[in-house]
Amino acid sequence: MAQTIENIVEPNDSGLTSEMVQFPGPAGNVSAYVSRPKDGKNLGTVVVIHENRGLIGHIKDVARHFAKDGFAAIAVDCMGRIGGSDKWNGSDEATKEIQKVNGTMVAEDLTAAVAYMKKQNYVNGKVGVVGYCWGGGQSLNFATKCKDLNAAVVYYGRNPDPVDSVANIPCKVMGNYAEDDPNIMPGVEPLKAAMAKAGKSFDVKVYPGAKHAFNNNTNADRYNPDAAKDAWARTTKFFKENLA
Repeated sequence: MAQTIENIVEPNDSGLTSEMVQFPGPAGNVSAYVSRPKDGKNLGTVVVIHENRGLIGHIKDVARHFAKDGFAAIAVDCMGRIGGSDKWNGSDEATKEIQKVNGTMVAEDLTAAVAYMKKQNYVNGKVGVVGYCWGGGQSLNFATKCKDLNAAVVYYGRNPDPVDSVANIPCKVMGNYAEDDPNIMPGVEPLKAAMAKAGKSFDVKVYPGAKHAFNNNTNADRYNPDAAKDAWARTTKFFKENLA
């Protein structure tokens, strides 16, 4: 049975293999959390990009949910070049420090993650990316730079700069947005226009009454279980269609 993000998948879930890994990147070793069905084969890969608080427990749980739905998920620590997510421990300071990490750094480390996953004997070679909040913007940015993607999903993230760079995206894109998100919503229509101009597939849904970060079930002020459940179903269906 498909999981919904409102439920926690335990780190020691007996049906999964979940662990921290390291692999070479252009600026040193990259750390990431990998979760997959224990006996799974021929799995599509989902690259998970964290919010602006780093690779914290919630994002690892998101990765395990993708594994429960039949994917090999890799959540990269995009703060590795500034000391790693553990240094900031999800604090408010992390949200400031992460601004030192630019899109080029992230894209390089995600490219290394894709190369690492493609070497594993349990994957089928197809790769999707999904990002949340800060990671949503990085997901779109990465999609403009990586020619080896089969699907990309953005949860309430900023547009690439310039927005016309979406012409370089090689795959279908899905967007899940919150109506009550004044910092992000003004960019949705320009993004839709740029995607249409470039002839790109862009499946967008805006959730009425939902706030930014509605998927984060550790944030009581923002979590919207109905929006999160629907967006999860949309996202996993999208990945199953494009990563099989």
